[in-house]
Amino acid sequence: MSDADARRGRKHNMVRERIMSLLEDLNVGDPIPPERVLEEDCGVSRLTVRRAVDDLVRDGHLIRRQGSGTYVARPTITQSPTASSFSMGLRRRGITPSTRVLGVERSDAGVRLSWRLQIAPSDAIVTIKRLRLADGDPIALATTTLPDALVPDLPAQELEEKSLYRLLADKYGLKVASGTQNIEPTVLSPEESEVLEAPPYSPAFLFRTVTRTSDGVPIEFTRTLFRGDRYMITSELDLTANPEEDLGHPRGVTQAATSLG
Repeated sequence: MSDADARRGRKHNMVRERIMSLLEDLNVGDPIPPERVLEEDCGVSRLTVRRAVDDLVRDGHLIRRQGSGTYVARPTITQSPTASSFSMGLRRRGITPSTRVLGVERSDAGVRLSWRLQIAPSDAIVTIKRLRLADGDPIALATTTLPDALVPDLPAQELEEKSLYRLLADKYGLKVASGTQNIEPTVLSPEESEVLEAPPYSPAFLFRTVTRTSDGVPIEFTRTLFRGDRYMITSELDLTANPEEDLGHPRGVTQAATSLG
């Protein structure tokens, strides 16, 4: 790196840190100072300010509104695909999690869910619909299905006070040991948008999760919709097994299941 590149890098980081310090005294939706003010305040070029602002927009700290300005964005929740609970992941980021139970239903499993839970189609299941919130804002809609035989008389309302996995362990002695999870992009239906307080057909992430005991017995199947504007997924890449592999198709990527209980 040349001396000129190093100076540009230091200036860029200085402007970025200056803007981040300003955000500590601002609320979500507040405007940040115009670029010309930041240019004078930091003693750098307009281009340096613009690049630093661009970085903070990409990172989810700021949001641009065409013809209006740049504003403090709602915090984006970043989740890595490793085994940690929904509530624990938020608390680590200084965000207060909460849950609202929207409904509980008991029925026969049917073909699709019996396959997921490895039970007979005629076996009874309990389905719990929960709204997951971060600092009081709806961010996810979770529909969890469990074999009724594993969780008789499940006290679903207790899930507003404790995690699903804690309830399963405390009341039924069921401990989640492993799981598999699929993630795909989708959009919110009008009904889902209303619950999540997002515009209809907004981008979203769809998580499908199956967790199991140490004996490999399926405990739950959960389908979770996360608002795309409030959620970000990060992955650590391990390319040591295939050092020549192109990053666009890394066979060395290892991802564990993210627990959403």
